[in-house]
Amino acid sequence: MSVFTHPDFDHHEQVVFCHDKASGLRAIIAIHNTTLGPALGGCRMFPYASDDDAVRDVLRLSRGMTLKSSLAGLKLGGGKAVIIGDPHTGKSQALLHAMGDFVDSLGGRYITAADSGTGEPEMQAFAQRTRHVIGATPRTTLDGSIASGDPSPSTALGVFVGLREAVRQRLGRDDLTGLKVAIQGVGHVGLGLARHLKQAGAELWVCDIFDANVRQAMEELGANAVRPHDIYGLDVDVFAPCAMGGILNAETLQTLRAPVIAGAANNQLASPEIGAELQRRNHLYAPDYAINAGGIIDVYYQRVGGSAAQSDAHIRGIAETLREIFERAASSGESTSIVADRLAQERLGGVHAVPNQPQRLQA
Repeated sequence: MSVFTHPDFDHHEQVVFCHDKASGLRAIIAIHNTTLGPALGGCRMFPYASDDDAVRDVLRLSRGMTLKSSLAGLKLGGGKAVIIGDPHTGKSQALLHAMGDFVDSLGGRYITAADSGTGEPEMQAFAQRTRHVIGATPRTTLDGSIASGDPSPSTALGVFVGLREAVRQRLGRDDLTGLKVAIQGVGHVGLGLARHLKQAGAELWVCDIFDANVRQAMEELGANAVRPHDIYGLDVDVFAPCAMGGILNAETLQTLRAPVIAGAANNQLASPEIGAELQRRNHLYAPDYAINAGGIIDVYYQRVGGSAAQSDAHIRGIAETLREIFERAASSGESTSIVADRLAQERLGGVHAVPNQPQRLQA
């Protein structure tokens, strides 16, 4: 299949297939849109079942980054990179250096950062070969302490404030004490969200494909462990997807019970039609690229040299963005996902305008 006819190709400006025989690197960099600035997006490492799965993921993720930066009011475009491989066993310095070389070859059109399967050590390795990387050096946090450049704590904070706004809108409550939340995926971001929720008094149910992550959530936060396939049908107030995308689909909607869906995962909707179905079933869905923008906001302020206080205030503004989306959706009767797309495109200046009906954008 040509990338130009791929169902998820959406006027992407550039798609680069990266291969280094010596290190075994196989990767893809997708630059979706640079209207607002250079394309910034994380580098994910995942053992994709097929090359087509990797292409689909990078195309969808990079488009989501354009919308995410636009909604967040950042002077950044949308891009993403994926490395095909096991993040636990497939890394080497040679592979990471080769990836850094490919990023550098784009001359700053794409700026990379940490994502699922990568973190500060990988960014440091990239930084040995390119300056177009964020998150490789420590920075000062809001309380004055020194932390790594990993933006996942900021992503978790943004999801927390967004989740709280969704609960206020759908359930009419500000106090989260006793709120029942099911978190799918308790890696860096999911566990960070769980900590915020626990501190606010919520009750937690968690699952993860890695048993060690579940054990940590249980031991540290008193979370209840459930099997991954049971997480959708729990009788809880909030379902928080914090793992991979495509998990809101025709099959999972048959068992999903939570009235609020608010989590950190990218590309949660298997198709745009699922957003309309959630609306019809009276689930309030917080569009993923609106609620999980804390990380890109953090990375933006690292790039421009802004203060921790500026970054924190911007991240907390995610609640206001979601409030506007929820109110527009309630007024128009449209799904929150369609409203979020339209709002992002308005802020882009009308480029590639989103249709009014829940259908895929045509390339």
